[in-house]
Amino acid sequence: MGEDKKMRFHLPGLRYNFPLNMMLLSMIEKYPHFFWENLEIASFFGEFPTSRWNGGRFSNGDQCDERFVTEVIKAINGKGIPVRFTYTNPLINESDLEDKYCNFCLKAADNGMNEVLVFSPVLEEYIRKNYPGYKINSSTCKEIRDIDGVNAELDKDYSLVVLDYNMNNKFDLLDKITKKEKCEILVNACCVPNCPRRGEHYRQIAKQQSITLKNRTLPPDKHIPVPGWYCEYGDKNTLYTIQKYDTYVSPEAIREKYMPMGFNNFKIEGRTANLFSLINTYCFYLMKPEFRDEGRLMLTVNLEKSKIITVNKPRPMKFEG
Repeated sequence: MGEDKKMRFHLPGLRYNFPLNMMLLSMIEKYPHFFWENLEIASFFGEFPTSRWNGGRFSNGDQCDERFVTEVIKAINGKGIPVRFTYTNPLINESDLEDKYCNFCLKAADNGMNEVLVFSPVLEEYIRKNYPGYKINSSTCKEIRDIDGVNAELDKDYSLVVLDYNMNNKFDLLDKITKKEKCEILVNACCVPNCPRRGEHYRQIAKQQSITLKNRTLPPDKHIPVPGWYCEYGDKNTLYTIQKYDTYVSPEAIREKYMPMGFNNFKIEGRTANLFSLINTYCFYLMKPEFRDEGRLMLTVNLEKSKIITVNKPRPMKFEG
């Protein structure tokens, strides 16, 4: 691994994690010795909810206004970091392409710096035609698991291809990938290996979003029930429970195995993760072991000072003597 080889991380969140992500950037600037050498934050990915084209996570009806969208894009790009939209809804059709909100978001970030993750060929074609300034990345949602399929995807006009997490640690297969510099590794997948419901989950999220957006146009008494989702395979996983899976990628493996092979793009998932859990995950992957505890405390305390985290004091009962 060359001394100047960047370890590029793609981090989750344009909405809920925005304060944490900006605080993380500030911490990297002020305390660079806490972090691994040659670390680069390569993008912040996600959506401004609720986006019809979004895939992978359901934000349950929240939506951002125009000012928030433009200010977040400006703040992230101002740090030299791309915004990467996760427009990976697998059920997009032609009528969805004119969605006013999604088109606004793309126009707001159409400055030649930003990126889009895609799944649907219909949406990909539309974005390439109408927003040619965007880098286009291929989503892990495609679930491509064979080497020939991966290499064929890498030969297409994509900036990056996010590999299916089931390929993680299968180094005999990874070694056969022809363009490793264009690959992105999902290091902390919460799904069990070979999860039989992963594709179903992506489609269910698309249906939940569609119903939620439909309900906005209806009176309250006409709202359509939004179906829930429960997965018996991975819903309760954490950074620690996933470490027993053969799809888990450790910080040591990133530096000692993946990067010497030629991989240097790594994705941390967690757009809708518990904030404390995500802080822990960031510290685990991005910081040197001897600084993780102090870094975790600094992030938590500063989020509390900024009133992102609220610590309630117990209410005393009235004395009745």
